Amino acid sequence: MVEPYVAGLDVNMGCPKTFSLKGGMGAALLTQPDKVKSILSTLVQGLCIPVTCKIRLLKTLSETIELCKVIEKCGVSAIAIHGRTKEERPNHPNHNDMIREIAKALNIPVIANGGSKEIKCHEDIEKFRQETGASSVMIARAAMWNCSILRPEGPLPLDTVAEAYLRYCIDYDNPFTYSKYTIQNMLRDLQDTPRGKAFLETQTLQEICVMWGLDEYFKTQLAKQSESRNCMHFEHKSGKTAMPPSADHVGIIKREENGQEIVEMPIQFIRGNFNNADLPKMLLNTYVFRNKLSHPHYDHVVVDKFFSASVVVDGIKYASTLREKSKRYAEQGAAAVCLHALGAVDKTYGFVPADGARKYQHVVMKDQCEREKTTKRVCAENDDLEEKSEDTRNSKRIKSKTNIFENNFNVNHIQTEECNDLKRPVN
Repeated sequence: MVEPYVAGLDVNMGCPKTFSLKGGMGAALLTQPDKVKSILSTLVQGLCIPVTCKIRLLKTLSETIELCKVIEKCGVSAIAIHGRTKEERPNHPNHNDMIREIAKALNIPVIANGGSKEIKCHEDIEKFRQETGASSVMIARAAMWNCSILRPEGPLPLDTVAEAYLRYCIDYDNPFTYSKYTIQNMLRDLQDTPRGKAFLETQTLQEICVMWGLDEYFKTQLAKQSESRNCMHFEHKSGKTAMPPSADHVGIIKREENGQEIVEMPIQFIRGNFNNADLPKMLLNTYVFRNKLSHPHYDHVVVDKFFSASVVVDGIKYASTLREKSKRYAEQGAAAVCLHALGAVDKTYGFVPADGARKYQHVVMKDQCEREKTTKRVCAENDDLEEKSEDTRNSKRIKSKTNIFENNFNVNHIQTEECNDLKRPVN
């Protein structure tokens, strides 16, 4: 089924995670040469595309070479070697010397893996290849931290890479959880800075985009997508995971299915938008009690590891067309739809963050406003200087440039000492 759509097939026999080992997958196969032989031989004989295999080191070099010989005889096109045992972790050194010996012992190409900690730029990739004597290099974590290390011209600033990635997320409606996970891998230690902590508080793709100055791009692209669909409101397509940017983009859809009246809205439960006292399910319980309605009955389905829930109140089913990362959040989203449809809450309910939420974002946004004010003030001073005489202007310009540098240096200094921010240098 897969063969017509891929260039090759790789079997991962090196994953050391507990779930893989307990399931007999990944590194659990390293001590089962007969099963390894059966799997790889079947694939090689049954496919026309190349079959490769990735393993980790066994306890000794001789044991590892012996397993590699078994794999080579299966007819695989290449073998990738992660230079650590299944007990070792990234903080342990990669055994480049053992990969070199394995490469000497085999006749098929060897792909070196495990050198991410030492790879900071394109030149380091070639250095790693030479140290291991491998035919090529496989990179995972280093490329997740900053994929521009693959550029021969040199890596790009982290903010540049993050911004480019977020543009793709906006254009292709990438699920928020996936987008946040990827950016989180890029930030690494910078998650401990105020800006990093503000990022960890984000609960929508739009919030992340604001932090990288892409709020207008987000809104513009959303408008274009709406126009292309010939609709005024946010698309009610089931399966989306992106929260509408505001209550003005949301409409209520009523339909009937198998005799059941259904009310739908694209509402996502964003925990940071609610205080503990006004959670949707809590408000809905209060509403049905006061109006003497039947107790809410919740139901849910799982699709592609995401949850969709509905709630039946007084014989009518209410559901959000957006998927959630958990059953609990999905039920809260369904309750929010019911509250909106019944007119029990204001139209901004769930869209406007509750007071006191996202404390680090408030700090970072305030700091950004101060920097923008400083930049505008400096520009205004420069405009005033342009109206002076030529001689005076030349003299003042030198002084102004000095002041601009000092102002920007002070801003950067504050960010480094107090925030260790990720922002780009001010030109």
